[in-house]
Amino acid sequence: MASSSSTYRSSSSSDGGNPSDSAVTVEERKRKRMLSNRESARRSRMRKQKHVDDLTAQINQLSSDNRQILTSLTVTSELYMKIQAENSVLTAQMAELSTRLESLNEIVDLVTTTNGGVDQIDGCGFDDRTAGINCDGYYDDMMMSGANHWGGSVYTNQPIMANDINMY
Repeated sequence: MASSSSTYRSSSSSDGGNPSDSAVTVEERKRKRMLSNRESARRSRMRKQKHVDDLTAQINQLSSDNRQILTSLTVTSELYMKIQAENSVLTAQMAELSTRLESLNEIVDLVTTTNGGVDQIDGCGFDDRTAGINCDGYYDDMMMSGANHWGGSVYTNQPIMANDINMY
C-alpha cells in the first residue's frame, strides 16, 4: 500500500499540486475504503446471522413436526395391535362357531335319517312341530311330558345359540 500512496504523491507533485493536499485525499480515500469495507463486513455478518437464525427456526419446526409424526405413528401402531388382537379373537370365535355348526348339521342329518325317512324338519334345520306350546302361544312344560328327550324346558323349534358371544 505504501507504494501506491507514494505513486499518487509523486504524480500529484509532478502536476504542480500541493503534496499535502494529495496525501490528504489518499488518506481520505483509504479511510472511506476502510469504512466501506467495515460496513460491508457488518452487512455480511448480519446476513450470515439471519441465515443461521432461519436455519435454527427450520430445525425447531422440523423437530416439532417429527415429534407429531412419531406420536401419530405410536397411536396408529397401538390401534393396529388392538385391532389385530381383536381380529385374532374373532377368527378363533369363527372357527369355534363353524365347528359347532358342523356338529349341529351332523346331528340334524342324524335325526332326519333316523325318523324312518319321514322328514319332519324344515329346510332351515329346525323342527316344525310346536310341542309344548299351549293355545295361548306360550310354552308349557306340562304339555311336553315325554316328548322332550333332552330334558328340561326348551322349545323344539328354538335354535341353539352360542352361549357366550364375547369369548375374550
